[in-house]
Amino acid sequence: MTKISEVHPRPEEAKNMPYAPAVSVVEPGGLLFIAGATASPLYHRHPHVPEEHVLPHDMKEQTRRALANIKMVLDAKGLTWRNVVKITKYVTDMRDMDDMYEVLNEHFGDWHPAGTLVAINNLSAPGARIELDMIAVMPSDKK
Repeated sequence: MTKISEVHPRPEEAKNMPYAPAVSVVEPGGLLFIAGATASPLYHRHPHVPEEHVLPHDMKEQTRRALANIKMVLDAKGLTWRNVVKITKYVTDMRDMDDMYEVLNEHFGDWHPAGTLVAINNLSAPGARIELDMIAVMPSDKK
């Protein structure tokens, strides 16, 4: 039987979310599906409260904040960036791609997961310039 569960690094705040930050599929695949993360706090109210979404304009800082949100999920499952096998990157301006990749390389080092880059018009919060979602593999001892 397949076991699928939500992953909440802060279970006490799960009630504020209309979605799970990640979904863990333990059997048979051992995959962790990480929901899209922007520079906004991982846990925030819905409908959105503008004060929770005051974002820097700098693409590098937005990328670092999005990655920090994803790291919370990876940490909750005892995983590292090495476990990430797929990244989908959504940006509002392709000219920001080099800054985004510079920060991704700071985190991933010599590990290069499969990836997709898509330019879109808008993201969920005003001023958001990047959103990242990922798929990670969970070794059997991390399930």
